[in-house]
Amino acid sequence: MDSASTYDDPAPVRGHASRAPRALATEAVHAGRDDLARQGLHAPPIDLSTTYPSYDSRAEAARIDAFATDGADPAGPPVYGRLGNPTVARFETALARLEGTGSAVAFASGMAALSAVLLARAATGLRHVVAVRPLYGCSDHLLTAGLLGTEVTWTDPAGITDALRPDTGLVLVESPANPTLAELDLRAVAHACGTVPLLADNTFATPVLQRPAELGARLVLHSATKYLGGHGDVLGGVVACNEEFAGQLRKIRFATGGVLHPLAGYLLLRGLSTLPVRVRAASATAAELAHRLTADPRVARVHYPRLGGAMIAFEAYDDPHEVVSRVRLITPAVSLGSVDTLIQHPASISHRVVDEGDRRRAGVSDRLLRLSVGLEDVDDLWADLDRALGVL
Repeated sequence: MDSASTYDDPAPVRGHASRAPRALATEAVHAGRDDLARQGLHAPPIDLSTTYPSYDSRAEAARIDAFATDGADPAGPPVYGRLGNPTVARFETALARLEGTGSAVAFASGMAALSAVLLARAATGLRHVVAVRPLYGCSDHLLTAGLLGTEVTWTDPAGITDALRPDTGLVLVESPANPTLAELDLRAVAHACGTVPLLADNTFATPVLQRPAELGARLVLHSATKYLGGHGDVLGGVVACNEEFAGQLRKIRFATGGVLHPLAGYLLLRGLSTLPVRVRAASATAAELAHRLTADPRVARVHYPRLGGAMIAFEAYDDPHEVVSRVRLITPAVSLGSVDTLIQHPASISHRVVDEGDRRRAGVSDRLLRLSVGLEDVDDLWADLDRALGVL
């Protein structure tokens, strides 16, 4: 097999809209793999190369010039790992198709992905961000601390339009939100943004339950570490967007080095193939657990999204730290979206970096617990929660 066929474009993201529409479950299995059969392959290969040979330096210079101009994927064989990687490109192709966008750009983590978006907007002089709480704690901290030179105005959904300024480069929301699971009308929010791009964090819902681009969001963010990977063994982030903005993100990624490792790209692509099955199965269990928690007199309040999902937030009458200490089957740990069930106390961990007053005003009380439901049997999970909740 010659080099041209070995690197037969694994990621023809741009222009994929001309393809015949396929169901999400089908895309989850096949997107990013369309070229494998003609290469005599079944499983996607892992390309771990950091650099690639080139005997035509003039052609390589032209490709580098083209990348510097618009951030487009260099045509032909790969050049260097920081410009792009064939394995990572397969994951990007698949995620873009699942989210219904023209392109996607992957990063080393969800925070690296968000940072790249903020840097891309700031590079055009648009440093102001309008954001709606709650957000993931580190996203909140990144904006509030101004670590990337951005300025943020926090508002509720009804105040978005009034909060916009001439230098506003982005509106940032998360729905369902971390950790309260508050939901927003993304279509209405996108309308309120006018010409300012809306970035919707879709980590909790995944494209299985919600496709923000269809509702008007121009950028869709994922901590791929969570449901996209799905097994608690890979870090990654990705932004689904149009090709024009993807080019800006690729240039930021190249300059800052926040690249996704090829092995992580492979694991994320593999995770996507079971994403619909995992999300639907975990969501069914979560809905039943939410029902049981709601009926339990030891529980003061339960938050569960109308659109469903595998996340539950609840407030027990008992000390939340004691509840966490009593679980045995459920793992007390930060993060979410794995095949096993996790529980954590947001005020102590994921949202500890958010100012206490801001945290409480966003609905993140000191009693709130966040449960990420996995694929275990519902009765086994309930037995563990029943024990952890203690007695009245």
